[in-house]
Amino acid sequence: MSEKTVRLTMAQALVRYLCNQHTVIDGERVPLFAGLFGIFGHGNVTCLSEALERVQDRLPTWRGQNEQSMALAAVGFAKARLRRQIMIAASSVGPGATNMITAAGVAHANRLPLLLLSGDTYVNRLPDPVLQQVEHFGVPSTTVNDGFRCVSRFWDRIVHPAQILSSLPQAITTMLDPATCGPAFIGLPQDIQEIAYDYPESFFAERVWTIPRPRPSHDEVAAAVALLRTAQRPLIISGGGVRYSGANAMLAEIALRRGIPMTETIAGKGAVVHDHPAYVGAIGIEGTEAARELAETADVIIAVGTRMQDFTTGSWTTFARDATFLNINAARFDATKHFAVPVVGDALECLTEIDAALGDWTVDAGQMTRAQALYADWNRMLDEGQAPTNAAVPSYAQVIGVVNRMARPEDTMVAAAGGLPGETAKNWRVKAPNTYDLEFGFSCMGYEIAGGWGHAMAKGGSNGQTGVPIVMVGDGSYMMMNSDIYSTVLTGHKMIVVVCDNGGFGVINRLQTNMGVPGFNNLLKDSRVLDPARVPHVDFAAHARAMGAEARHCDSLADLEAAMEWAQGTDRTTVLTIASDAHAWTPGGAGWYVGAPEVNDRESIRAARAGQEAFRARQRRGV
Repeated sequence: MSEKTVRLTMAQALVRYLCNQHTVIDGERVPLFAGLFGIFGHGNVTCLSEALERVQDRLPTWRGQNEQSMALAAVGFAKARLRRQIMIAASSVGPGATNMITAAGVAHANRLPLLLLSGDTYVNRLPDPVLQQVEHFGVPSTTVNDGFRCVSRFWDRIVHPAQILSSLPQAITTMLDPATCGPAFIGLPQDIQEIAYDYPESFFAERVWTIPRPRPSHDEVAAAVALLRTAQRPLIISGGGVRYSGANAMLAEIALRRGIPMTETIAGKGAVVHDHPAYVGAIGIEGTEAARELAETADVIIAVGTRMQDFTTGSWTTFARDATFLNINAARFDATKHFAVPVVGDALECLTEIDAALGDWTVDAGQMTRAQALYADWNRMLDEGQAPTNAAVPSYAQVIGVVNRMARPEDTMVAAAGGLPGETAKNWRVKAPNTYDLEFGFSCMGYEIAGGWGHAMAKGGSNGQTGVPIVMVGDGSYMMMNSDIYSTVLTGHKMIVVVCDNGGFGVINRLQTNMGVPGFNNLLKDSRVLDPARVPHVDFAAHARAMGAEARHCDSLADLEAAMEWAQGTDRTTVLTIASDAHAWTPGGAGWYVGAPEVNDRESIRAARAGQEAFRARQRRGV
């Protein structure tokens, strides 16, 4: 008997398939694809939108203002859902597509699922060249969508309607596998979207996907246990993979029971609360002094679910040269970095098996006692830095201190590029697990407000029952991408946005001047203008109100505290603005490998070069 088929256009079949994919979160069956962010245009409005319009009750389409920001919102949603549910971003051809490349880079660097559906030019080439088409003289099949290849874990272009039968399941498998998780891109040529094909009905059967939890090999567990039994001063680094695996509580319990101090990466921050007795703060360039001192003397580093980027490792100067790494990771690529003893598998499964095999082994109590004393010193320093002063303009630390105190445990702090990553990593005291999102894998200016929209959507709307995202953003990032303030007002997804106005790109100005270069083209006062007397000041509160948000400008920390209390009770996105100091920074953390001119006639730059050479001499060498 021949298999039953249903005749649909490729676009209709694609949408029907996506609607029938499900997953299970906390025992509840939910759609795998929670919705779609879309901007329709030349390349997707006539066929893909037709298919989406028919299923808007099952696969809701949300209108973005910019293709990059709507894809960034999808990234924020994936983070909030701990990679268990996925949003789609759909664009037209040409600039609509290329706008999403930055967001794909964010998802790729952060190992987050994101399905990108972009219109593409005609496979039959009959009307070539079409509107928004670039032409490569020697490779006519190349389109701008080939630019996604370097920022996608899965890439495909559908040139026959039957190809989605194999392409879509492979894309989903890639996005859900912890070892390969990242963005999947599928190009949809305009002429192929319209073509009908007899698809097997079985292709549209409802399916429930589960995220695999690969177990480690017995040999790798045995090697890990043998290494740990030799450790005198071990240190745990908890990465984002710990949170995505749901291994937070187990790792924290192991750390406390066995006496191993626990640090976190930027992606991992929020696995435990700030005052957990084994916790000593974030590690690395934007980490705590407690974590740095412990890392420099540790003999075994237990890195769980982290890719060990340079902000975690201090460009590989944070650790003793003779320290040994035990890397627990779902991706073998990460597990084998820097000559580590690898354990490849799901973090929760790996920790369960290693813990069981360790028996009653513990670390000398002096290690934890030292860690807790160092962390207490750090917290006293934070208290001093966050306390009000007579300064004309508050520091980031003081602003963060107020916002943090006024945040409810269920609220999520969202930040990305500029000075706020380091300042929040050091100063934000997490009150409940998984309530901190700092996008610093790609350090994407513009993620903040868009990512906040994704978090607000994941939290369920404007009623605040599961908290609201509190987006902290500098004036530089705000000016790059702010239109999703309007998106959240339009759709009813509330967030609180705190704009710290320090007059430009403050943190990159700090790096520039610290490396001996005079302030140049970063702060607004150092930018080239035709009339220095007429440099305008942006009224961020008025701008936000023009997009329909509630907004207030705050003249002091006391104003900010009152405004935060007010903002918690508003019925829509609320923006608070406050001036902040461009030159006051929280001390602490590791160093960073940066470029420094080898030849220069400025003494300040020669000194910076000498400092870099001394710093680089401390680097571990490895792969």
